[in-house]
Amino acid sequence: MRTAVVTIAHGRHDHLSGQLRGLRSGTNHPDLHVVVALDDPAIAGVIRAHPGYATGHATVIECPAGAHLPLARARNIGAAHALEAGADMIVFLDVDCIPSPTLVARYRAVAADPRHRDALLCGPVTYLPPAGPSGYDLGRLAEAVDPHPARPCPPDDAVHDTGDYALFWSLSFALTAPTWHTVGGFCEDYEGYGGEDTDFARCAEARGVPMRWVGGAHAFHQHHDVQKPPVDHLDDIVRNAYVFHRRWGRWPMEGWLSAFEERGLITRGPDGTPRLVQLSGSN
Repeated sequence: MRTAVVTIAHGRHDHLSGQLRGLRSGTNHPDLHVVVALDDPAIAGVIRAHPGYATGHATVIECPAGAHLPLARARNIGAAHALEAGADMIVFLDVDCIPSPTLVARYRAVAADPRHRDALLCGPVTYLPPAGPSGYDLGRLAEAVDPHPARPCPPDDAVHDTGDYALFWSLSFALTAPTWHTVGGFCEDYEGYGGEDTDFARCAEARGVPMRWVGGAHAFHQHHDVQKPPVDHLDDIVRNAYVFHRRWGRWPMEGWLSAFEERGLITRGPDGTPRLVQLSGSN
């Protein structure tokens, strides 16, 4: 099964280097790594700094970006390139994530199983503490496995069926080419941070695509500072919430919207409609 890893990147060069190191370890040997650079010409140089990996394996695709990074469009561009190159399966891996030595092999094996080949495949993600001065020791990442408690973590040789599509996230997932076409890709009405992966899962559910949690397909999210809730993405989240509501008739990202309301950053109408209290550059 010809496998492509698709990563979208804007900055985070050190994290991308960590991912490249991970994709050279264990049984992680995708046939192609498509890196979509969002207005970041330096990405190609990061790839070239890993010559043992880059030769014949990595392709950088430039994607123009404005004030709001087009994450959905970038993922679609990466997938289109992977499919044109003959990929039978696509693994989406966020630039922050280092794959475990078995991630690609586990996704590939499960996707080849007739029971799961039409499914949306999701692997557990561990959030790592800050790296030391010499970076993360890839040889010891297995000792750090501590998946996000809100999501399933099957044993390494197991696959669990689920109907809870709300738990899908785009940090690490895989699907075959036919399943990608069934879902229809990411909706490009979303721009900036938030909502596009929730929409993708909703499309999968609506089109009868089953969802599986794949034990052993561990990814390790490299540490970086974040805001909780993500106030730095307030405008994007509110704008994308309107897109989701228009498409599906309900408000997504309720945890974030509630947190914004509690902080006085938005108000919400009787039907849940969010409105920015102070605009910070968006309409």
